[in-house]
Amino acid sequence: MTSTEAEFTSIEICAGAGGQAIGLHAAGFRHLALVEIDKHAAATLQRNVDSRKDWVWEKRNCFLLHKDVNDFDPWGDVQKDGRPLEAEELDLLAGGVPCPPFSHAGKQLGKDDERDLFPRMLDLVKDLRPRAVMIENVRGIMDPKFSDYRDYIKARLEGGTYRGEDGSLVKEPGLKYTVCHWGLLEASDFGVPQLRPRAILVAIRNDVLKDVKYEWPTPTHEEAVSVVEALGKSMQERYEAFYDGPRDREAREAFVQWHGTATKRHEELKAKGSAGIAPTLVGGSKKHGGADLGPSRAKAAWKQLGVSGLGVANDIETCSKKGSEERDLFGPHGPMLTVEQAAIIQGFPKDWIFDGGKTAQYRQVGNAFPPPVAEAVGRSIIDVLRGARERDAKGE
Repeated sequence: MTSTEAEFTSIEICAGAGGQAIGLHAAGFRHLALVEIDKHAAATLQRNVDSRKDWVWEKRNCFLLHKDVNDFDPWGDVQKDGRPLEAEELDLLAGGVPCPPFSHAGKQLGKDDERDLFPRMLDLVKDLRPRAVMIENVRGIMDPKFSDYRDYIKARLEGGTYRGEDGSLVKEPGLKYTVCHWGLLEASDFGVPQLRPRAILVAIRNDVLKDVKYEWPTPTHEEAVSVVEALGKSMQERYEAFYDGPRDREAREAFVQWHGTATKRHEELKAKGSAGIAPTLVGGSKKHGGADLGPSRAKAAWKQLGVSGLGVANDIETCSKKGSEERDLFGPHGPMLTVEQAAIIQGFPKDWIFDGGKTAQYRQVGNAFPPPVAEAVGRSIIDVLRGARERDAKGE
């Protein structure tokens, strides 16, 4: 399939900076619409769709919608081949619905959190009737305290009963989908140098699934990619900007020190059957101040990898203009990460462009769904869609 064709189409809500969209695109989906409320993330999507040669189809056909998903009208906002989209025509409805309602940092208020968008996602499934559904969230939603809520979501899709707020059993007719799998995938199993478990729900419409077997993604990497392996080149480039100048020796020694610290930590963990991967990046929220690398435990883990988690560094050019190298590279706790390096830790393509200032960019990166994981899930869904298409073409 070339970049100008669309064998399988998708719509994604809560698209963020495009982590999931990148992965699904690599898997073979072409996006009819990307819906995102944050202005900087929406601008990031627009800039990349406009500039990337491999996204030619999206440039011509994708509706980039900067709006609240509660205001998203698929019939009025989206067209396919110059006409309104029809029910049951879409291949995939995907979305990384907000994580705070189910994360420990977000106090795990679940359905009582105003940011919970599972009901909106399910309403869109009811309206659009896509062939497949993919919903991504944090590991916390799999906690025992949310078992009733998971039962509610499955009942909405499959039919069945769940326990209502008053404790009584509520029966749902269902939307005639099968939840093929709802489980955890660890990003480091897919080449992402980070501890980042994600809960993924995959559901297929019953008339599509029938006798086709869904296969949950298997790891693509036997060994995790370490931070020192992932960031070695970019870290060296940052220090090389000071080679052959007044801080030549200091820069060379600082890089050697960082590389040695990160390598040592990786070897220590590897001996224990683990690896020197990054702790989970967090994007934070607009309610809080500037960006950093997370809570105290995460900062401590970064320190063992030779990285200061107290803030986010300027890129090479901005560092030179502002003279911020003392903070960014030569601080007592080691170098801080740039936004570009955080994006590497998340598995973004190196040439993906982020809109906004440094803090806005970092938040987009920190809140993202790693593209390689999204690609693996996307491929597992396409295998079913393609199998169903071949079966139906034979009239079986």
